[in-house]
Amino acid sequence: MKVKKIITAIVVTMLLAIPAGALSKKGKAAKANSLEVSFNYQRQAGPGSNQYAVWIENEKGEVVKTLFITSFTTKGRARGNEQPIRGYIKRPACVPTWVKAAKANDLTDQQLDAVTGATPQASGTQTFIWDFTDQQGKAVQKGTYKVFVEATLFNASTITYSGTFSTQDKAGNVTLTSQLTEPDEKHKDMVTDVKATLK
Repeated sequence: MKVKKIITAIVVTMLLAIPAGALSKKGKAAKANSLEVSFNYQRQAGPGSNQYAVWIENEKGEVVKTLFITSFTTKGRARGNEQPIRGYIKRPACVPTWVKAAKANDLTDQQLDAVTGATPQASGTQTFIWDFTDQQGKAVQKGTYKVFVEATLFNASTITYSGTFSTQDKAGNVTLTSQLTEPDEKHKDMVTDVKATLK
């Protein structure tokens, strides 16, 4: 009996020594502090394809941050003595959802340069991270946001993936839905296996 009392006293002492918050947090998933967006990119042959954009919107539908936009969309391509024209003006089918949401016509070349990247020359996984900051690098307000991945498969055939989440959510996958403007069997594999994961 005395041995049982001693063991009980030791266990109680050990429990009291554990920080108060440690037991309550045990087994719970940590709150996310970033969003990872990834997809498999297969480069397509010929013009009219290979353009995509990744961005975040708030509950009002305002673009909070553009994570990436391919260079032809924003810079175009000049031949000979031609003056460069933004790609989305030359080819209105270039990621039109992003162009409208981001109000691209109101953005300066410098603002576009900050989010523009070269179109990948090789196929492979593309990954982008949103650290819960806006385009100026300031932390966004806690709340609900929406992630978008738009890809111009070929000319008017565009697919857009989107999913809603909260900056207060725990780490885990964000459910995405997709919307296709026109089927295009030849170029349908340009962007596949799209994922958005809170980390």
